[in-house]
Amino acid sequence: MEAIQKEMQQLTEQLLYHAHRYYNDDAPEISDFEYDAMQRRLRELEAQYPQFARPDSPTQRVIGAVLTGFQEVRHPYPMESLQDVFSFDEIRDFDRRMKERFPETEYTVELKIDGLSVCLEYENGRFVLGATRGDGRVGENVTENLRTVFDIPMEIKTEHEHLWVRGEVYMPVKVFERLNAQREAAGEQLFANPRNAAAGSLRQLDSSICAQRKLAIFCFNVQNARELGFKTHDESLQYLKKLGCKVVEPYIVTSGVDEIIDFIHTAGEQRDTFPCGIDGIVIKVNDLAAREALGSTAKVPRWAIAYKYPPEEKPARLRDIVIQVGRTGVLTPNAVFDPVRLAGTTVSRATLHNLDFIRQRDIRVGDTILVRKAGEIIPEVLGVDHTLRPDDAAPFEMPKTCPVCGAPVVQEEGEAAFRCTGAECPAQLLRAITHFASRDAMDIEGLGPALVQLLVEEKLVASPADLYSLRAPDVASLERMGEKSARNLISAIEKSRENPLSRLLFAFGIRQVGQKAAQALARQFGTLDALTAASEEELTQIPDIGGITAENIFRWLHSEQGQHLVSRLREAGVNMTEPDQKESEKLNGFTFVLTGTLSRFTRQEMSDLIARHGGKVSGSVSKKTSYVLAGEDAGSKLKKAQELGVPVIDEDEILRMIEE
Repeated sequence: MEAIQKEMQQLTEQLLYHAHRYYNDDAPEISDFEYDAMQRRLRELEAQYPQFARPDSPTQRVIGAVLTGFQEVRHPYPMESLQDVFSFDEIRDFDRRMKERFPETEYTVELKIDGLSVCLEYENGRFVLGATRGDGRVGENVTENLRTVFDIPMEIKTEHEHLWVRGEVYMPVKVFERLNAQREAAGEQLFANPRNAAAGSLRQLDSSICAQRKLAIFCFNVQNARELGFKTHDESLQYLKKLGCKVVEPYIVTSGVDEIIDFIHTAGEQRDTFPCGIDGIVIKVNDLAAREALGSTAKVPRWAIAYKYPPEEKPARLRDIVIQVGRTGVLTPNAVFDPVRLAGTTVSRATLHNLDFIRQRDIRVGDTILVRKAGEIIPEVLGVDHTLRPDDAAPFEMPKTCPVCGAPVVQEEGEAAFRCTGAECPAQLLRAITHFASRDAMDIEGLGPALVQLLVEEKLVASPADLYSLRAPDVASLERMGEKSARNLISAIEKSRENPLSRLLFAFGIRQVGQKAAQALARQFGTLDALTAASEEELTQIPDIGGITAENIFRWLHSEQGQHLVSRLREAGVNMTEPDQKESEKLNGFTFVLTGTLSRFTRQEMSDLIARHGGKVSGSVSKKTSYVLAGEDAGSKLKKAQELGVPVIDEDEILRMIEE
């Protein structure tokens, strides 16, 4: 038993160390496979010998529970907000008011983290509850999600029965940038800023999703400090550090306003070096008895203020407008301007979003533009000083071809975005391969965005077709991969060769071709060659394939890059046919048009039924239409059928045709 206990102790210590290296230092020393193996072993031992399991065991971190909602938590100590100030004069006024009451007032001056405020409750040293701030009186119970934040100790050595700690949960800037890159590759909506990303992550009902976001925390207050005998705020912060809590640093203790202002200037210049977003500086009375005497208003404490950094706005000469092609193929114009210093960093580029944005502000190369950092993170162009415009400044026009691959650029009706149509455009490579391998497409298990990025960075793939020439040893040599994981991936790739045409069509990522459209096309044409030979007009005869979608399909299949990709996939042995799923030929030779709401089937189900019995479904009524199947609220198609004398039937009639 002693050996078992020792093994569990060693496993726990090793896992805690490696988790810290992974989550906090962003410098893992072992592969995910090795970490998972150690965790599985510890979990098995804890199940057999629960008496030896430690409360801070990493197996207790990620529960993976999916909640139906968050319970309300009433805070035993109010989580107050702070009074914002925006000038040094306001800081001097605050200092004057404090020293009128307490002439020897000292302050703690701390960084203001741009995150989400939470309260942590420890009972006899064990973390038992975590809640969001909410309205300051009542918050939400997010304990399971906070267990996934590795900066939060699950057990502390404290002599106090109850300890309430307030902190700010945030998403590190590097994690935020990596997460947005992965979301862009997957075609998902991007997070606006790290704070929004942190808030959205902490409120996930599935704690395993929150765990993947690698959130962190800075602790900045002991809520029941007076009851525990602390005399100053600084003393309580030092106590938190001793317990292993991560406190906001650097901070200073001073009684002088000039020192406070110096700290504000220094921190402002160093903002880009901090791991998280900093939107201001918090100034608090250090003496806890003085705080109690000063009290609070209905909204904020009288003993603290938050100085907010103003958004810097500076003029700069616009030197060029360059086009960046995103992972979804969207062409985004970017301003290149003379370098300016903003919010602690030097910037020389900013997005101009799209052509509409440029035209609305009449932005031209050579103009003097006004630049600032939105949310203290992202540079943005506010406007133009047209009085300084050079005589030769010409209006900007979007390019006709992709600057990365040379494929034609299109702007679809009703969209502001211009898109590259290249099937093998290098700029779209991450998203293209991630989508190609996704579950609803070629379903290559284990090939997610992170691994795709590794394969691309190591130049092992430069096209979806390259997946079929990967070798297990090449994959096994990648970071966080092993021989078993590599073999499993190669096996999944091999299996995907046999997928039906409908999956391949969806995997191509053709604009507006979803799963249902891909299935309808595959059923109708049977082979990729037959689909390629179809005209745009023939494509529009397929249900749910409109004119724009038909144009997208035709353009993609006949583009140089599309044909090259198809050729390479064909050489790799990828299946390009749809299995014949017909049950009979009873509807062979008949063309049906569906209109209105059916009572027993959805329109897609009825289309599938007709196809399985040899019939065809068209999207429009013509003299060649055999029957119009009309449900409730049938509209113009029913009227046209009556004008042309096309027979109108209902669901019962078509079922009788099949039965006969």
